[in-house]
Amino acid sequence: MTTLQTVFAKAKADDRAALVGYLPAGFPTKDGAIAAAAAMVEAGCDVIEIGLPYSDPLMDGPTIQDAVHRALSNGTRIADVLRTVEGVAKTGAATLVMTYWNPIDRYGAERFARDLAGAGGVGTITPDLTPEEAGPWREASAAAGIDTVFLVAPSSTEERIKAVVECCTGFVYAASLMGVTGARESVGSAAQGLVERTRTHTDLPVCVGLGVGNGRQAAEVAAYADGVIVGSAFIRRLLDAADEPSGLAAVRELGAELAAGVRD
Repeated sequence: MTTLQTVFAKAKADDRAALVGYLPAGFPTKDGAIAAAAAMVEAGCDVIEIGLPYSDPLMDGPTIQDAVHRALSNGTRIADVLRTVEGVAKTGAATLVMTYWNPIDRYGAERFARDLAGAGGVGTITPDLTPEEAGPWREASAAAGIDTVFLVAPSSTEERIKAVVECCTGFVYAASLMGVTGARESVGSAAQGLVERTRTHTDLPVCVGLGVGNGRQAAEVAAYADGVIVGSAFIRRLLDAADEPSGLAAVRELGAELAAGVRD
């Protein structure tokens, strides 16, 4: 199993940033999600985030909300998420789950951490779980041997950044801007400053997400961050595709462009 530590160490040795791709489980279909994630890995993604579809995705923009709605309409449940993680982990990519806290809480923290590790998952990203309430999840994750990733934002104070990074073990997720997910014309101008501020509080890798949608933007972010996170742009390629084969081809094309970007 590839760990996050292994991924970032290899990327650093190659003098580049790691490429992190996001896709919800169950989209465009349950099996299609595994195929699409595998295509992302083939194209150059080092890490894959598998989204756990949730009915109230407050942080997500319209593109991801559309994909999540389709995943829920396909009947995607936590068992399907774990099966997706298992399938993607077999590609050799470090595979995480990105999820809001409520599904884990309902499933049971210790059970979820144990089952995720059993499926080959290496950690979670929990965007709405605050440091003040993260103790039980951090303990369950540590017991299962999986990493925890939390978010900092441009509005985060130094005190808040310090509190967040103390909860992180895999990497720190730096949101490039205030707002919801989605590819944009430009990456938030505050992202570089946020990465620099975060690095004063931790030696963990700092990855930037929200807004990256092409190779030029990936290269821009890779110049100052340890990892570049892309989600909506991959999903948009699948949403716009006429069928699954053309969707997979479009995902590979974008993945190759982004992979070249982080190596630029």
